[in-house]
Amino acid sequence: MAAEIRNYTLNFGPQHPAAHGVLRLVLELDGEVVERADPHIGLLHRGTEKLAESKTFIQSLPYMDRLDYVSMMANEHAYCMAIEKMLGLEVPLRAQYIRVMFDEITRILNHLLWLGAHALDCGAMTMFLYCFREREDLMDCYEAVSGARLHAAYYRPGGVYRDLPDAMPKYEASKLRNAEAIKKMNYNREGSLLDFIEDFTNRFPTYVDEYETLLTDNRVWKQRTVGIGVVSPERALQLGMTGAMLRGSGIAWDLRKKQPYEVYDKLDFDIPVGVNGDCYDRYLVRIEEMRQSNRIIKQCVAWLKGNKGPVIVDNHKVAPPSREAMKSNMEELIHHFKLFTEGMHVPASEAYAAVEHPKGEFGIYLVSDGANKPYRLKIRAPGYAHLSSLDEMSRGHMISDVVAIIGTQDIVFGEVDR
Repeated sequence: MAAEIRNYTLNFGPQHPAAHGVLRLVLELDGEVVERADPHIGLLHRGTEKLAESKTFIQSLPYMDRLDYVSMMANEHAYCMAIEKMLGLEVPLRAQYIRVMFDEITRILNHLLWLGAHALDCGAMTMFLYCFREREDLMDCYEAVSGARLHAAYYRPGGVYRDLPDAMPKYEASKLRNAEAIKKMNYNREGSLLDFIEDFTNRFPTYVDEYETLLTDNRVWKQRTVGIGVVSPERALQLGMTGAMLRGSGIAWDLRKKQPYEVYDKLDFDIPVGVNGDCYDRYLVRIEEMRQSNRIIKQCVAWLKGNKGPVIVDNHKVAPPSREAMKSNMEELIHHFKLFTEGMHVPASEAYAAVEHPKGEFGIYLVSDGANKPYRLKIRAPGYAHLSSLDEMSRGHMISDVVAIIGTQDIVFGEVDR
């Protein structure tokens, strides 16, 4: 007698580790085959858009880091660009190069976490350890420039908070490590931050080769990803996909090329696209994106080493005066306190600014009524559109494939439920 096929409903999460504990995914199953997937969002209640209405424009900036907490500076970038549009600010060229360099560092940081977690979800433990090895170096770059390893608040309207440091923090001797070991750990920290980043860009392609050696032709990895979660180019556009999710389906859409901002039009890089629109293609696209980001960072480092200049506008209604100026001039000190207590007044207007965020198009729609706080703030989070496609991508697949599909979407709920 044939075994009875049971139709039942399964709560997939919130215990699932890829969902950060805030995705309740209700699966309707026919045996082990998914017939319908219903993602319940709204368990996080971040409330960023509403909070911004009661904060000055500068006070809202640290909230941007906490939206997608894997792509911190990319979030800040879109917010600063929206304010700059409304104020008509021209950002100094050196600040533009610094922003682009850290945007791409952030892209690599994001893709490393995605790759490690996605592979771990599919059963590959070693990838997670490899990816976090490289993340440590890039987190040190964040810390060197802003003082924070995650929530940097480094970009500011009109530029960046401060110029790049001339020295990298070093490891110090301890009971656990002798002087020889410490010297070996500090070999690439003897110069400036730019020297450290340059050294990283020289090493990184070899690391990406290691990831590909482990995964790209691995038959288990291909069984878990090839033909899983296929999205056609037409359907990807209709579902509002952006970033690697869209490019994986074969559409070469990238804001850095199609609607260039800052200095992207001065840089040489390629846009990788997929062919089949499955999880495997999206993996290949993101791997190649890391290589292209490395190319961009190299070009930014070379330019920054040869060109000095201001890193924020010289307008004390928008940017604070230097610490040296404050110590010798009472008027500059007053400008400083006024900026950080009352904030800047943005003319009554509205603006939309978008960046090619590691996860897709991240946009900020900002409305001002002339006050020192936003009248309205609306965030276009790429993960929100991608999560809404989870039902369509999962139908007809097995329960285990849902894990790979959640992984390939690279969603973070801070921005989804903002």
